[in-house]
Amino acid sequence: MELRKDYFADIRKDGLHEIGQPRPRLDSPGHVTGKTAYFADRNFPGMLHLKMVRSPHHHARIRSIDTSEAERHPGVVRVLTAKDVPHNVYTILILIQIGPEDETVLADGKVRWKGEAVVAVLAETERAAQEAAAKVKVDYEVLPAVFDMEEALKPGAPLVNEYHGQNYYLYDSGECRKVRFGDVEAGFAQADHILEQSYQSSPIEHAPTETTGCVVAPEGNDRFTCYTNTQAMFFTLDNTSIILQMPGSKLHFVGGTVGGGFGGKVDVIVEPIAILGAKLTGRPVCFIYSREEEMQISSPRAAEKVVIKDGVMKDGRIVARKVTGYTDAGAYSRHSPYGAQKGAAHYPGPYTIPNVWIDTYCVYTNRTPSSAMRGFGVTIGDFALEVQMDKLARLIGMDPLEFRFINAYRDGDMKAHRQPTEGAALIECMQEASRAANWPVAEKYMAMSSYRKGA
Repeated sequence: MELRKDYFADIRKDGLHEIGQPRPRLDSPGHVTGKTAYFADRNFPGMLHLKMVRSPHHHARIRSIDTSEAERHPGVVRVLTAKDVPHNVYTILILIQIGPEDETVLADGKVRWKGEAVVAVLAETERAAQEAAAKVKVDYEVLPAVFDMEEALKPGAPLVNEYHGQNYYLYDSGECRKVRFGDVEAGFAQADHILEQSYQSSPIEHAPTETTGCVVAPEGNDRFTCYTNTQAMFFTLDNTSIILQMPGSKLHFVGGTVGGGFGGKVDVIVEPIAILGAKLTGRPVCFIYSREEEMQISSPRAAEKVVIKDGVMKDGRIVARKVTGYTDAGAYSRHSPYGAQKGAAHYPGPYTIPNVWIDTYCVYTNRTPSSAMRGFGVTIGDFALEVQMDKLARLIGMDPLEFRFINAYRDGDMKAHRQPTEGAALIECMQEASRAANWPVAEKYMAMSSYRKGA
């Protein structure tokens, strides 16, 4: 790593002891010696194994559930359905006042995606739990399903989630998160060129080496210790407290090393039902996704569609940008309303554009619920924006890097969501990129500065 101290020398504090210095990871010795403890390394006497009965349908009404044969299966200790969960309908982000609660811990009356949990089986061995789960009889009435975001938004589309009442998340700004800055139609009217393009992505599974799971041990006095690989320890603890209607002081969560997460282990999925199983049986419980479950059940990065319309002048200035973004939440909200909102803030890109119009929709479909993954709500948008920038540069016959210098925001510029730019350093990053890539640009761009607007 090279630390360039010639940039911002007049405003930067120079007494840096960590930035720019090589530092070993504190957890490296444990990893390379095999001493690192993961949640699944815990094994308790009398531990039960939990397996789920999952919906084979994308959308169906549950007519009846018959668990009698499963309950008689050798080794089965307890079978759980929706009626056993104290607060069965929840949503993860209710902790930061993003509602409504729209997801069931165990399906109640209806399933909304293929793989949704319906019945939990606790047994002495993993095999017994799996065999018993196969004996649970669920009578389904299959319903029409919708998988395309734009189809889901059309009048008459199958209603995915009754807790919302429509197939989109309702923001305080309406059916979508909106950003309005300047007069975008006036900007298009003055533009020399207009380019409108669509970009689309598919869901992406995190595929961690370690699958999602937890091990729960009763500690007596209605207290439980949960060894988990969650990436969101306090979100998980607090949501579990709500779902089980238990004070958080009764729950001891132990995290530590996560065997690959990338955002895929922030959903509160395995812990509440495992703790409930331990509470109702008085025995330790292990609930770990199989690899098949990890690929089908765990939340992927959302499928997204981004439609970008830009107005650009012959001299390279972007004078108008209109973006319509769609985020496929799947059947439930999880973190997707937040991801779509991040997209709305991000779609102008790191560029100063005087006229901006943005609508981003968080859409419900009968697909696996999506959630966080490495900059979710922004990553696919960045891809779309930067491909669009290259296309705009080609349209007007300009070098793509010089085109970005012209439009890059600098300190003091007002962003489309009405926050002044501070500490941008974008100009300097592009200058170093130009040198590193041997990509020559005109000297006037190499003389620019992010915090001297006149330069």
